[in-house]
Amino acid sequence: MTEGAILLLAPDRSYRTAAYVHAATSLDIPLVVAAWGAADLSLPGQGIRIDSSSDESALKTIREVASHRRFIAALPTDDSTVALCQKAAEMLDLPANAPEAVEASTNKLIFRELCRDAGVATPSFQRVQINDTSKWLGCDVGFPCVVKPMSLSASRGVIRCDDLNEVRAALARIQALLSEEESSIEKACIIEDFIPGREFAIEALVCAGELDVLAIFEKPDPLDGPFFEETIYITPPRLEPIVIEDMIRQLESICRAIGLLEGPIHAEVRVNDKGVWFLELASRTIGGRCGRVVEYQTGYPLEQLVLLNACRGQRQPGRRSGASGVMMIPVRERGVLRRVEGINRARSIPGVIDVEVDVREGHLMRPWPEGSAYPGFIFAGGATSEFVEGALRDAEAELRFIVAPEFNVKTN
Repeated sequence: MTEGAILLLAPDRSYRTAAYVHAATSLDIPLVVAAWGAADLSLPGQGIRIDSSSDESALKTIREVASHRRFIAALPTDDSTVALCQKAAEMLDLPANAPEAVEASTNKLIFRELCRDAGVATPSFQRVQINDTSKWLGCDVGFPCVVKPMSLSASRGVIRCDDLNEVRAALARIQALLSEEESSIEKACIIEDFIPGREFAIEALVCAGELDVLAIFEKPDPLDGPFFEETIYITPPRLEPIVIEDMIRQLESICRAIGLLEGPIHAEVRVNDKGVWFLELASRTIGGRCGRVVEYQTGYPLEQLVLLNACRGQRQPGRRSGASGVMMIPVRERGVLRRVEGINRARSIPGVIDVEVDVREGHLMRPWPEGSAYPGFIFAGGATSEFVEGALRDAEAELRFIVAPEFNVKTN
């Protein structure tokens, strides 16, 4: 389909890689996957191993491949490869985002600062070290506030606090959570004003600076804390057209302000009587399997849309009628999974498209804010967003995750 290949940069064992490989095969787009790991990705002649510990070494490997293979675009699969992808695109003279865009899309603090400087509504905020609240005491952030680690995603470690004692308890809890992660991650948090209101997500593409909104997702469950585990995404959202126009206009302004010119965008926003507030922005696709909802609405798998955008390919215009949605099945109870009941009953609910349960016996189920993995997903479609929401809730009510207590065993 194209005269050159797309370079896909992926961390080791990224769940997104297979979806991109399948999409490229379906579209007949040559794809070269540059992945971290001990061995080349198992694609005959199409996979290269890059060094995760050295951008210089990784770029050298990519440059050597590019000396005998023409690339037309470079794409990251995950947040962890966004910065390297930007460097590779610039090195190969491919369409690329500005370095400031990479920083804003991978660093919560920098995104807050850029929104503030661009005149986009943003909460008051302050960076603090994980074990020190003294700097925060004099800042403009009040109560209620939200404490969030700089280095985690998917709402892990995000905690609402209503007084100083809760802030201290939240920081201690986040410190324990970060101790489970790699030693190199930043041991700092952002403390910011809690923004009340309804929450939405925007999935979009940018091509040469032009924004193309694929879907706006409504999150009907109130996300008021103390923790912020996401559950249901539904599109189209039940929003007034003027608010949707304001969302898109502000997203365009942010992209221009930070130099975000190419590739996928996933943004999180809140809406209240004071307007639209942008909470986060990432230069990647939505996480998990939620991208399937985009396919239900557009007729194209999300990864196909990203690849077509990167290689300037054409797609048929138009959207499907009706509504669709996904539930990221919440973790209701901590424990070691013994079995899951009610899957077939959940699948039989009118409007339900599929129920996918990923966890197996022996899996440790952890609720948020420490949790990081949903046990599965429920997909539904129908004539209206109200019908879809009801189908998702009815299906989840049929599921029972039977868990056993978790025991800590000491060995000598």
